[in-house]
Amino acid sequence: MRGIFAPVLTPFLPSGAPDITRFLRHARWLLSYDVNLAIFGTNSEASSMTTSEKLTLLHTLVEEGKADPNRLMPGTGACAVGDAVTLSKASVRLGCGGVLVLPPFYYKGVGDEGVFRYYARLIEQVADERLRVYLYHIPQVSGVGISHSLIERLMKAYPGIIAGIKDSAGDWKHTASLITHFARSGKGLATEGSGAYLRVFAGSEAFLLRTLRAGGQGCISATANVNPARIVELYHQHETSQADRLQDACQRLREAFPPHALIPSMKATIAHFTHDKGWERVRPPLVELEEEEKESLLRRLHELKFKMPDPGTC
Repeated sequence: MRGIFAPVLTPFLPSGAPDITRFLRHARWLLSYDVNLAIFGTNSEASSMTTSEKLTLLHTLVEEGKADPNRLMPGTGACAVGDAVTLSKASVRLGCGGVLVLPPFYYKGVGDEGVFRYYARLIEQVADERLRVYLYHIPQVSGVGISHSLIERLMKAYPGIIAGIKDSAGDWKHTASLITHFARSGKGLATEGSGAYLRVFAGSEAFLLRTLRAGGQGCISATANVNPARIVELYHQHETSQADRLQDACQRLREAFPPHALIPSMKATIAHFTHDKGWERVRPPLVELEEEEKESLLRRLHELKFKMPDPGTC
């Protein structure tokens, strides 16, 4: 898997249930801009959703929405390994290209051995050679990091199954180190003759150009939910003379969204451009933007002359 992925926002009904109609419409809109779907990511409010809700959305997206499962990387990580197994099995059976798996994130300080056992049990209980696991490193949120030594151990124990990693630590040096040690273009484990290598994805388009130039595969970025065309253009043009200009434009737009309220801000943006206030709904513990916050966000977007592409189909 490679390219641009969006951790697809999950719209909700007034009752609080996932809004399947809006969800399918948004997913189709993203796919139309060549954005792949990392459903049930951090920005999907996945940790506020039940396993049953995720299974319903996943099956509906593939079976009724006719989404190509090869373009799906569902987030299947959970504190309970059994839930992770259930979601991962369903994803594999539907033909998804991979699964994005957080480490178990409630208990802190568990160390590499405990995290290794989690991933090992997941892989062995799914028990399907089609499984492709993409590790999810976001220690500032999960409180549980994925070390280089753990990655190497997992790759050696499950070659081919450990397929990649999303690095959302926000530290370019760390992403560059992953590429150097584990990507096909690097100088570490991937060149030892085992044939195993890791597909490295940046966790934000802020690092997209550097990631691609270093040998990474793309990015899995929250703001692909609202800015798909420009991010995809940067991906396709990263070897041209336009690349640095495109990177700067993507960076400036990304900075318009406050990191402490990223999900409500993106939902408010979609609601504004689609004239659909239903998009503003979030699940507790998140809350919608206050009117002053919304006005400030829209003012920043206006200053950047930003408009969502073809919002009528979103």
